[in-house]
Parts: sequence; structure tokens; C-alpha cells
Amino acid sequence: MAGLRIKSNVFTRREWLLLLVLTAVQFCHILDFVLMMPLAPMLMRSLHVSAREFGLLVSAYTFAAAASGLLAAAFMDRYDRKRMLLFLLAGFGVGTLLCGLADDYRLLMGARVVAGSFGGVLAGVVFAIVGDYIRAERRGTAMGVVMGGFSAASVLGLPFGLALAERGRWETPFLFLAGVTAVVFVFGAVALPPMRGHLTGRRKDDPAPFAELWRVAREPRHVRAFALTVAIMFSAFSVVPFLSAYLVENVGMPETRLDLIYLVGGLGTIITGPFLWGPLADRFGHARVFTAAAMLSIIPIAAVTNLPRVSLPVILLVTTGMMVMASGRMISVTALITGVVEPRRRGSFMTLNSSIQQGAAGLAAFAAGMMIGGGEGRPLTGYSTVGFVAIGATLVTLALVRTLRQAQPAPAFSPYEGTGAPPLAAPLETPREPTQDAPRRRAGDRRRHPAAAAEE
Repeated sequence: MAGLRIKSNVFTRREWLLLLVLTAVQFCHILDFVLMMPLAPMLMRSLHVSAREFGLLVSAYTFAAAASGLLAAAFMDRYDRKRMLLFLLAGFGVGTLLCGLADDYRLLMGARVVAGSFGGVLAGVVFAIVGDYIRAERRGTAMGVVMGGFSAASVLGLPFGLALAERGRWETPFLFLAGVTAVVFVFGAVALPPMRGHLTGRRKDDPAPFAELWRVAREPRHVRAFALTVAIMFSAFSVVPFLSAYLVENVGMPETRLDLIYLVGGLGTIITGPFLWGPLADRFGHARVFTAAAMLSIIPIAAVTNLPRVSLPVILLVTTGMMVMASGRMISVTALITGVVEPRRRGSFMTLNSSIQQGAAGLAAFAAGMMIGGGEGRPLTGYSTVGFVAIGATLVTLALVRTLRQAQPAPAFSPYEGTGAPPLAAPLETPREPTQDAPRRRAGDRRRHPAAAAEE
């Protein structure tokens, strides 16, 4: 088990600081997104909306993120990563503040569009930075740390946000989150150095932004990764948006105990993410660990979408299992997808992938809303059908992940690299497709980092 622990010297102190800032950014924008879901019963009652209208409210954020991501992806690799991160974080904070100030359905819809336009793009920048500044043989562990932002949002943010909503109004958690985002913005502005390494080698005659984006979008390696992203989103976000409403209306769980789902599930992911899934992915291969987690995830998906009236411990067991398996899938697949693109295009690719991710999540929530009936205090119908759709999408991911190929590794330009950060075992992925310059690359193997050569 020694190889599955995060040792203190896996990353340098500067790398740990970088990962801390990125985790805080993840915490803010993920909490803003997932906060809507446990507030579903309260929002449906307060704003007098149906399950279908609530699905549109969730989709508004993701569709706005998808649209803005398409625009941002064209320019993402042409600017300092730090400046881009802070710009998006500031816009996201304003959008979240507007959510807290909205007092009817239409205003909230507009505020969600603003928040999604900025917040949905943040993940692409975060993962591009991890891909740029953390070596491939440590990237799974780094993703486990950064995605701890999701776990922290579940363990700390959601229970606290729900408590604020129960003691005040549903708008209160958004006002609190806007304040937290302002603190993270100041911390990131002070702690992070300029990040321009990906700009090295750019020339004046490089293609125009949208021409370059088109090249990124139509690259076969990238297309296969995008297809995998869509399938993953349908396997998760067809189920998750209506989970709280289903547990309250159908399973009989008290609305005041919903925070336990996210507290216990978050604790499970905050432990298994950086201490199990990330190190496992680095040791045995990102694709292999994803396959295992995806296969195991079918069990809790089937259980939670067909759950009868059961005791609270049974509910927590099923929902925590679903969250832990979802965490394992996302950590391993994000580390894997980050490696299918070369560094100079990574920002555009990851932002475009994030845009596709958000769009697919919105479509999944919308499609699930069309299949589900009830709401407004009545039991939901059709949730088991949604579960079958999610399981089918999961099976599709198992086929798609086998088609991915890694890009040619480039020399690291990380200012965070230093002594005291030893490599872990190199990821064991499917071999790359042979290229015409393979002999030349092999001749230079001895000059590259050992783990980069191992990925060959």
C-alpha cells in the first residue's frame, strides 16, 4: 500500500501551492453548479416550478458554459494562463452574486447564464495548467488533489450552504459563495506567478484563433476524447440533477437530512480521490483505472434510480458508492484526456472539451427532465428509465476509452519542477499510433525525462 499514499515529496512546495489555488478555484465553481441540485425541492416550492422547469434551470448554466467555452477556446492558448484564470474567476463571482440577488425564476435563469458563461470555462483552464506544469507520471495524483475541490464542496460547501438556506432563504448560499470567490481571487492573484510557458514557439504566422480552434476540433485523437466526454456526462448528469427530489418525494428522506448525502459522499471522495484513485491511475494506467471505476459505477446507478423506501443508512451507502465511483472515473479520465494533446494546444483543447462537457451535461439534464414526471410535491415518475439511459452511456464509455491515443510528450517548461519531487510509475496507456517521425523521436529518448520515454 506504500505506493498508494501521497508522500509529501511527490510534489515540490511550489507545486503544492499551485495545486492548492487550483483546488480552491474548483471548489468555488463546482459548489455553484452542484448547489442547485440539493436546493431543488426548496426552489420548486419557492418559485412554483415543475421538474421540467427546474431541469431547464440546471441546463441554462451548462448551455451558457458550452457557448462561452467555444469562444474562449479560440483564444485560450494565446494569453498568460494566470490572467485568463483570474479574469474568468472574477466574472464567475459576479454571476454568483447575481444568483443571490435574484428573486424570481426569470432573473435566476439570467443569473445562471452569467455564472455559467464564466464558471463553466474555469475547469478547462485549471486542467490545462495541471497538464502544463505537472509531469505525466504524477498527473493522476495531481488530478486527485485538484478534484478534491469537488469533495470539499460536498463535505464543507453543500452542508453549510443547505444550512444557510434552511435558516434563511435559498439565495443566501449564493451570496456566501460570492464572498468566498472574492477571497480565492485575491489569493490566486498574489500566490501564482505568470504562466507563459505554453506561448514558447508561437510565431506571427500562426493560424488565426478560430482556424487554430478548427484544427484542434477536427484532430482524430481529440474527436475520440470529445466523444468519451459526452458519454460520461450522459452517464452522470442524467441522474444527479433529480437525485435530491427523488429521495425526498419517492424514498421519503426528510429534506432536512439531504446534507448527510453530500457530507458522507464527499468524505468518501475526499479520501478515495487523492489517496486511492489518483495514485492507482499513475501506477496502473489511467485508462485501466477508468475502466474499472466505470464498470463498478453501474451498480450504484442501478440501485439509486430504483430505490424504494429504505432506511437512511441504506440511502447513504448507495449514494456514497455512486459518488466514489464517479470520482474515480473523472480523476482517471481527466488525467488521460489531458495527455492526448500537445502543450501548445492544451488550453484550447481542454476549454473546448469543457465546453462540450457542459453542453452534454445540459442535454443530459434536459433529456432526463423530459423523461421524468411529477414534482411540486408529487412523487417523480420515470427515474428508473433515466437510470437505464445512464447505464447505457456508461457501457459506451468502456468502448470509447480504448480508442484514445496519447500525444507526443514535449519537454517540460514547468517553473514548479525541482528536486524532491520524484516521479511515480509512468502511466500504462494504449500505444500511440505510429507516425513518420518515430525514428527521430526514438533517437532523442535518452535526452527526455525517463517517464516521458516510458509512455512511448
